[in-house]
Amino acid sequence: MSATDGLPPLIRPVWSAPTSVRAAMTTRHGGVSAAPFGALNLGYATADQREDVMENERRTAAALGVGTNALRWVYQVHGAEVRVAESLPANTPLGATEIQADAIVCRTPGIVCGIKVADCMPVLLADDAGRCVGAAHAGWRGLAAGVIENTLAQMGADPARVSVWLGPCIGPTAFEVGEDVRDVFVHQDAAAAQHFVPHGAPGKFLCDLPAIARHRLARAGVTRITTSGACTYGDAAQFFSHRRDRVTGRMAAFVWLVH
Repeated sequence: MSATDGLPPLIRPVWSAPTSVRAAMTTRHGGVSAAPFGALNLGYATADQREDVMENERRTAAALGVGTNALRWVYQVHGAEVRVAESLPANTPLGATEIQADAIVCRTPGIVCGIKVADCMPVLLADDAGRCVGAAHAGWRGLAAGVIENTLAQMGADPARVSVWLGPCIGPTAFEVGEDVRDVFVHQDAAAAQHFVPHGAPGKFLCDLPAIARHRLARAGVTRITTSGACTYGDAAQFFSHRRDRVTGRMAAFVWLVH
């Protein structure tokens, strides 16, 4: 984790992306929002004060070393739609609400793809040639719908020449789901059953989101996958968690190209 004086600390992925790629993720620290959104809440769709979220966003952009107009967002709906960053308006905080999608790809240096999370998994992607990057918001619905596979397809790169970072999300010891969620994945691929461990009451399971993502990435041909391993639910000091707190802020993960 790194920080610039007076600016929010950022998680900097250690992965195999080329030197022309930059990536970072925020924590809950370094902002101005009051509880229960304290402190670096980037979620305009929350009940937080809009001016506080705007200041948090300004601080985040400064920590990234970019202007706020470099940021590109979509209105995330837990689906599998992918948008091209070059077609999105500059820094529309809610993704203009009509721009619904859960992933962004970009081929233009200086445009920053941003995805907001608070338990769902941020997935950052970069091709070896340094010509294209992608960011996906992957909860269980998005994973099941194919958001990672769709992002790879939109990038158009050979999956064997793509690096992926799976950021902090709700971990495998905290994410309890019902049999309905397990069945969605098992019906798609029987091997997915290994990523669900019976837990508590009958019909309840602990779900390993990062393991499911790694499995699907490997099946798509991606071999270089780095996993954060951090659990948003378990680390209340560092991360927002919707499942833990219900009313809470949002973090963001970013990826972009530089000249």
